Amino acid sequence: MTEYFKDPDAIANLSPEEYRVTQEAGTERPGTGKLLGNKEPGIYVDIVSGEPLFASADKYDSGCGWPSFTKPIEPAYVVELRDASLGMVRTEVRSSHGDSHLGHVFPDGPRDRGGLRYCINSASLRFVHRDDMEAEGYGAYLEQVEDVT
Repeated sequence: MTEYFKDPDAIANLSPEEYRVTQEAGTERPGTGKLLGNKEPGIYVDIVSGEPLFASADKYDSGCGWPSFTKPIEPAYVVELRDASLGMVRTEVRSSHGDSHLGHVFPDGPRDRGGLRYCINSASLRFVHRDDMEAEGYGAYLEQVEDVT
């Protein structure tokens, strides 16, 4: 079993935007994330720890300006916390082992897929294409990845 952790080397190699988002609970501007329009099959992992977070099969276009997912690939790798910043109460999403700020989850997702919208910053994610998953140690998640168009 792979051990995931908050990797100091990965943190040292983050871009200023990735650092601001993951380590300082920032938010990238809507519509600017590099993974927003990604339609390739694969998984999205924490840029700091590598823990698998979301599958392409669960990604959808919510129109909110950030990558959106209906559920985490492995619920144990996602922590949900109460966030009362910005004068409202929201649910923050962080990676379990990397403790990276990922984004927020809202109850306005597709009803037929559970009703949740995980609104996630591209800057907190690294995409692993289906063709590379086995070589990078994510073969156990291949069954959760399907062709998407």
